[in-house]
Amino acid sequence: MDIRSFWDNAVSYTEYLRDAGERLGNPKDTHEAEYEEYYRLGILRMNRMWDKYLPNSEQVETLAKKKFNGKILIISESWCGDASQVIPVVVKFFEQFEVKITYRDQEPSLIDDYLTNGGKSIPVVIFLDEEFNEIAHWGPRPKHGTELLKKHKENPEEFTKDQFYVELQTYYAKNRGFDTIGELLELI
Repeated sequence: MDIRSFWDNAVSYTEYLRDAGERLGNPKDTHEAEYEEYYRLGILRMNRMWDKYLPNSEQVETLAKKKFNGKILIISESWCGDASQVIPVVVKFFEQFEVKITYRDQEPSLIDDYLTNGGKSIPVVIFLDEEFNEIAHWGPRPKHGTELLKKHKENPEEFTKDQFYVELQTYYAKNRGFDTIGELLELI
């Protein structure tokens, strides 16, 4: 895997949002057309999270103490509910660093090196040093979100998919990225 080539072809957050809008208004294929509502929701959530998220001062101090001096590459797609809540927070918190996004569904894809239990779950946040060596990676959601998913999978009749989605999005809205940034800071 040559992560540098993925970095060179990755996009900025602004380009990622623009691409999402273009896919919403002009789907390239049937898959994108079928995901129209997810693109719409993703854009709304990203814009809302961007407006609502404020970096926590203690977390900012922790970052300064870490002396991280690298780059951040995120594997994502704008239709993803987790990505729409995580990416604006990561981009805003780590704004003094280079942060780029590569698409999960492009060919070739980097996601095959970052499977979650065999699945292509996103987002995946990859911390790189200046020479493009991986320092750490995280994803696809904060621990609490993973616990909610586990609860659904263990008893889908009692904790339905719809309940899972509602609780997960409620958690994201109330937590406003605090847990995500906390978990990322533990890795670097």
